[in-house]
Amino acid sequence: MLALTGITVRYGRREVVHGVDITVPPGELLAVLGANGSGKSTLLRAAAGLEPMAAGEVTLDGERCDPLDIAMVFQHIHLVRRRTVLDNVCSGALGRLPLRRSLVPALFPRELREEAMACLDRVGLADRAHDRAGSLSGGQQQRVAVARALCQRPRVLLADEPVSALDPAATEQVLALLAELAHEEQLAVLAVLHQPSLAARHADRLVGLRDGHVVLDGPPRQDVELLYQPAIVKAV
Repeated sequence: MLALTGITVRYGRREVVHGVDITVPPGELLAVLGANGSGKSTLLRAAAGLEPMAAGEVTLDGERCDPLDIAMVFQHIHLVRRRTVLDNVCSGALGRLPLRRSLVPALFPRELREEAMACLDRVGLADRAHDRAGSLSGGQQQRVAVARALCQRPRVLLADEPVSALDPAATEQVLALLAELAHEEQLAVLAVLHQPSLAARHADRLVGLRDGHVVLDGPPRQDVELLYQPAIVKAV
């Protein structure tokens, strides 16, 4: 069980995430929705250790989370376009390789290449393993990024707007893959999304953020307009 407890993030004096509590069990795809500026990407980055927290903690099964247990898929895919697809996936394991074996792709051990091939097969791209990453479509590149994350052997997969730059067909494929990985690999998957309709089709649960606060937490549903309405300012 991934638990985000009391997550608070400040930029200077401005608090942008306010004591957020979220749990994600293994086998669940949780979608986080909210308008721009609601704090959803900041929350995800804090969970991944990429954003300093003013307060709160991230735990797995009650223990402080090891950074290697969490893999992240970004909106900007960050593949090395001139490298092969297989080399890009192997790079997901750099954190557990000796330094001398991680400097040059040619030195990646055979066992790692076999594992990376299995990850590519898992996302349906084993046949593109030896192509240059830059030759793939946007949707295929995002699936390579997911395979790279799997090669890290994570228990938690975080995805920050992973489909925002993809066409509708690729969007459906990537989100279906994330749901499949949650259900079949028993990963806790937390994905920041913009589109409520996508969450309704693919997520097991929805959390809605508004001004850094959780205002919705439950089964996916279409009535999430509250998240996108302008805040009402009361006169004093």
